[in-house]
Amino acid sequence: MEILGIDIGGSGIKGGIVDTSSGLFTSERMSVDTPSPSTPASVASAVKEMVHSFNWNEPVGCSFPTVVINGNCRTAGNISPEWVGVQIDELFSTHCDGLTFSVANDADLAGVAEMTLGSGKGLKGKVILITIGTGLGSGVFQDGVLIPNFELGRMLYTNGEPIEYFAAGSARVKENLDLKEWTARFDIFLHHLIRISSPDQLIIGGGLSEKFESFKKWLSIDIPVTTAKFQNDAGIIGAALFAHQNQITQL
Repeated sequence: MEILGIDIGGSGIKGGIVDTSSGLFTSERMSVDTPSPSTPASVASAVKEMVHSFNWNEPVGCSFPTVVINGNCRTAGNISPEWVGVQIDELFSTHCDGLTFSVANDADLAGVAEMTLGSGKGLKGKVILITIGTGLGSGVFQDGVLIPNFELGRMLYTNGEPIEYFAAGSARVKENLDLKEWTARFDIFLHHLIRISSPDQLIIGGGLSEKFESFKKWLSIDIPVTTAKFQNDAGIIGAALFAHQNQITQL
């Protein structure tokens, strides 16, 4: 089955039509900047434009950069605080001529892509996918089953601020850190994560996963770690898989 997947992040919105049996794109991949300010109205308009650009009139999967429970936004994270309490699926449906939207946390859905078709396929035990982008997303799985909305990047670090402010990709850009300097910070985050959650395996995804071969030599963690097969496209693919599964469930 082909499904349109859309991945909404703090800095960018990406989308493409995905073959849910293989995870391959059957369309061009499109990306636009996340509107600033990233209010519900502005993001919904950007989603509408993307849906129309694909000439799409079927169900849509969407990954979203906050805690999402039954399609409802519960936190703000790296987007406008106006989102808190918004029923995301209904908002997007209203803007897109009544299309059905399946919406969940972005790192969770990136993890779904990797555990179903990517680097995590067949892995048992506790597996955590970390996405490195504007923030630090985390998808947690036990024996292949998702434990949703684990936001490990929100662990408090210095000055009572979330550790993602210190160690995410956006911190590297904002503070003009070279790759080794940033990796030292990311390594601190991983040690915190391992101490509190004891995973058996880590998968690194998001934009900076493309540089993993360059920075892995500076990591000092002692558990297996690999990169996401789908890298920065995992959120799109996972969103499509999530929508597909919801369609099957509703039959």
